[in-house]
Amino acid sequence: MNDNVPVITLDGPSGVGKGTIAWHLATRLGWHLLDSGALYRLLALAAEQQHIALDDVAALTQMAAELDVCFRTGDEACPVYPLLDGQVVGDEMRNENCGNRASQIARYPEVRSALLDLQHGFVSLPGLVADGRDMGTVVFPHAALKIFLSASPEERARRRYKQLRHKGISASLARLSREIVERDERDRNRAVAPLVPAADAIDIDTTSIDIDGVLARVMAVVQQRGL
Repeated sequence: MNDNVPVITLDGPSGVGKGTIAWHLATRLGWHLLDSGALYRLLALAAEQQHIALDDVAALTQMAAELDVCFRTGDEACPVYPLLDGQVVGDEMRNENCGNRASQIARYPEVRSALLDLQHGFVSLPGLVADGRDMGTVVFPHAALKIFLSASPEERARRRYKQLRHKGISASLARLSREIVERDERDRNRAVAPLVPAADAIDIDTTSIDIDGVLARVMAVVQQRGL
């Protein structure tokens, strides 16, 4: 990993707007983009396709070490198109089942270690915007700027419900709320790389702020830091 390349990290739970803000930021700066959460979702999807159990840590770790992933920048509706083995992965990666499986896989330190080198490999000039849950605490602890986005579980469930309905996918708001709370509990209390803000991160609560408002706050800090 090149320590001379600036990195901006955006961490936080699902539904806080990390992906959209990361895309806007990378687009404005002309930097590269890493959606680290997609790595775990892709791994969960590949494991399901190959009938690998979620508790088969050895097989999951081996698969993580051999993961062939890159990202293609999209638009605001779909900020990042992940490519697995050279093939674009569709919406099957974004459903709730895949997200829950990814959260379970992310508990294993062996898997996280296997993906660490892969994530470091995305660092290249002129800079990298990294979106995830432990970007500022574990993966890029010396990042030039660390942002932690948060929002109430109720608001995040409402956003996800609206997003799914817009795509024509039926969903239960009550179920989404329950799954978000469960996933937060799992992510915050895992033994390795729990979901917590870095000590030097700037925390922004997005519950009552739209995307433009959040982006304005982030860009103001970016300019202050001279990035």
